[in-house]
Amino acid sequence: MTISVETRGRVRVVTIRRAAARNAVNPETARALYEAFQAFDVDEAVDVAILTGEAGSFCAGFDLKSAATGAGQDWIADVQIPDDWSNARTRPLPGPMGPSRLMLTKPVIAAVEGYAVAGGIELAAWCDMRVAAETATFGVFCRRWGVPLIDGGTIRLPRILGQGRANDLILTGRPVGASEAFNMGLVDRIVPENQALAAAMQLAESLVPFPQACMRADHVSARMSGEKLASALRREWRSYGTFLKEGQHGAARFAGGKGRGGDFADI
Repeated sequence: MTISVETRGRVRVVTIRRAAARNAVNPETARALYEAFQAFDVDEAVDVAILTGEAGSFCAGFDLKSAATGAGQDWIADVQIPDDWSNARTRPLPGPMGPSRLMLTKPVIAAVEGYAVAGGIELAAWCDMRVAAETATFGVFCRRWGVPLIDGGTIRLPRILGQGRANDLILTGRPVGASEAFNMGLVDRIVPENQALAAAMQLAESLVPFPQACMRADHVSARMSGEKLASALRREWRSYGTFLKEGQHGAARFAGGKGRGGDFADI
């Protein structure tokens, strides 16, 4: 089991459980996350979801060991966006990281401990709010390996941060601590280490008493339309070609032991 799904009152908690890989998402995990959040959105017994990771890490991105093999490449190729996909909400498709192309009607809160990097920062940006431990680290670490952002990162980060700050993260790939991420607007709440999930639960439970139909209507209205999101995702997906040219080689270097722990010098 690569994820767990737990219901606490009217809150659904989805946890990535791949601690040995810092909760990096392989194809099996991506499918499980996609199905879990589809199920959440249609379940009338829950109102808010939390996405988190086990063992002190949120998500280290797509599993580069999978990306270095045919299994990872096959999954990414299978989730490409067809030309006739025109509505991101009524015709949902999985992303390489799983739920990243879903446009849900209910809010999702990220509870971030440790690393939220590469595809992990894209999952965090996909969520509607982010609660982070003071020791959390964000970054487009895949910059080192020639692996592009293809899970909405180039769309959502500029909308959350503004173009200039998004450029800083996307172009440099540098690590960003929780305090700087808060000042950028990427993080909504900072809490002590090991308290992100508890704080996210408190936040989620504070949303439950509100009239849900009204809250969800405003929530959907405040975001990019499904048609615009689909168009932007199709444009972003063109970057997949760079993975075939550079990323698989970079993923193989990572799988061989280079650049571990966010080391930018050893690549």
